[in-house]
Amino acid sequence: MSELDRLISEGRNPRTMDIDVLPTVDVLRKINDEDRAVPVAVEKVVPDIAAAVDRIVLAFQKGARLIYMGAGTSGRLGVLDASECPPTFGVPEGMVVGLIAGGPDALVRSTEGAEDDPEMGARALQEIGLTSDDVVVGIAVSGRTPYVIGGLNYARQVGATTVALSCNPASTIAGIADIAISPVVGPEVLTGSTRLKSGTAQKLVLNMLTTASMIRIGKSYQNLMVDLNPSNKKLVARAIRIVMQTTGCSAQQAKQVLGQTGNDVKLAILVTITGMGVEEARAALGNAGGFLRKAISERTA
Repeated sequence: MSELDRLISEGRNPRTMDIDVLPTVDVLRKINDEDRAVPVAVEKVVPDIAAAVDRIVLAFQKGARLIYMGAGTSGRLGVLDASECPPTFGVPEGMVVGLIAGGPDALVRSTEGAEDDPEMGARALQEIGLTSDDVVVGIAVSGRTPYVIGGLNYARQVGATTVALSCNPASTIAGIADIAISPVVGPEVLTGSTRLKSGTAQKLVLNMLTTASMIRIGKSYQNLMVDLNPSNKKLVARAIRIVMQTTGCSAQQAKQVLGQTGNDVKLAILVTITGMGVEEARAALGNAGGFLRKAISERTA
């Protein structure tokens, strides 16, 4: 028996053996039925995700980075999550980094052979100047991808926090990392097509890692994204709506105060609620560590 044969993610699914002869609607129902297992599997590893979030928050507080690395679907998901953080949370480029085996070309075309070189994983981290304050999340459904293994081993040498995200328990990368996150979703609808349930599980976990970490460093007020970067018409409209929702002001008033604050949503809300000037509000936010709720409560107490 090969190593692949022993992986849960590579097993044959007894519930879909007839999928090739089913009508379209029944094929889709089979896929949907299998997808129901994904959030349940993720729920079971929430404590492990929480442990990783706490380490990521510490890294961010030190000015360090969260770095995802993976190959194929896993790598693409990491790059996707990293790329969405600046517009969503107003963080600088490079605070969350996505590395994929084969480089940027691998995002749009298959370069699956690039994952077989562990030295490439180590070199990718060397090239971005990995430090001991950073957090490296190695993403690999099988938990045995050489590119990720090489990266995690190098990260351990440097002293960075290491996290393994796989869909097989007791995987190779789980044994390397400080924290192992292993949602077990079972065999795929199509044997070995881990972009399906396993990919969905990875996406859910990555969403949780960045969203929870950003919330914990003050990037939200209530359940609103108050540090978003209004870089297009949709986000400008969202910024106006957020100011209106938090303060009860009119759209015109929201536009006016956003203009005064340089489209800084958080500042606009604080100015509107407290009546402070822009610079006074900016200083108050700084004193509150960037937490809008704290800045408001300190001013209105």
